[in-house]
Amino acid sequence: MMAKGVLPSQVLRALISDGAISASLPITDAQIQPASLDLRLGNVAYRVRASFLAGQGRKVADRLAEFEMHRVDLTAGAVLEKGCVYVLPLMESLALPAGVTAVANAKSSTGRLDLLTRTITDGGSEFDRIPEGYTGPLYAEVCPKSFSVLVRPGMRLNQIRFRAGQAVLDDAELALLHAQEPLVSGQAVISEGLGFSVDLRPATGDLVGFRAKPHTGVVDLDRIGHYPAADFWEEIHTAEGRIILDPGAFYILVSREAVTIPPDYAAEMAPYLAMVGEFRVHYAGFFDPGFGHADAGGAGSRGVLEVRCHEAPFVLEHGQVVGRLVYERMSERPDTLYGQAIKSNYQGQGLKLAKQFK
Repeated sequence: MMAKGVLPSQVLRALISDGAISASLPITDAQIQPASLDLRLGNVAYRVRASFLAGQGRKVADRLAEFEMHRVDLTAGAVLEKGCVYVLPLMESLALPAGVTAVANAKSSTGRLDLLTRTITDGGSEFDRIPEGYTGPLYAEVCPKSFSVLVRPGMRLNQIRFRAGQAVLDDAELALLHAQEPLVSGQAVISEGLGFSVDLRPATGDLVGFRAKPHTGVVDLDRIGHYPAADFWEEIHTAEGRIILDPGAFYILVSREAVTIPPDYAAEMAPYLAMVGEFRVHYAGFFDPGFGHADAGGAGSRGVLEVRCHEAPFVLEHGQVVGRLVYERMSERPDTLYGQAIKSNYQGQGLKLAKQFK
């Protein structure tokens, strides 16, 4: 019987070998992360009138017939345009065994591009959540919010994490773990997870973040370190320890705290909705075992915050709590950790844009 917790890389390989995870093209080692599996785009994108869920007893393919406007062949590369909604069949399919559920999320670089990416399934009544026993295809809904993007088959915009049962740490367990091995620099704010705040008083200089420019060129997701940041982003400077968020604008900021994910744990950044409803932080994201951890070449890594302001201008101040990390136990320690050994892009990060920018 499988131990409770998030399933690590070696168990993912076993699920692939057993056919619980399959694909139209062989799954590669590069897709397998310490506690998740990267999912790959297929050969076509369907431009749809609106975002949708299949709904109980219905298939995504049938709903596509209702909402499709046109389809785009990705074989030679194609542009997904800003403000449009697309549904893309993924190469991977599932046949989940009893007791195993899955949750999907956008990859770090996807979120930092303000590229809303959610996973939908046949019979699904919510995004990104896949129940035990699910057998069928996977689809990505993609809506570029700030930049049009050039995509190709095989690109990895989202990822999936598998769980046996639930092993989320409650506040008492999280406090005990922090006492044994500090999870955050400075004082730990523990309330339904590990709280973190925004850094608007950097140790050097006065650059605190970036705001997406409204009218830019296309970002080819395969071009790493290629685009001058100034062509797509406006720098945000402040010497006052506060900024005013503009409605509709998208920001990249950074947490004040450096966080650590020990090797036997994984974490998820819970999407944070301000009680006043004025801004939203992060699309939610996975933090793998070893993120910021000394055993994986880290010394604490700060969390990059993807912030969108809503109805009214909002003053964001240094040290304001803007989110929380929810920690879970791994079912067993992964055979690879996030970090230098697997060339992870964001180990030891501070304020950092997506990897396409220089």
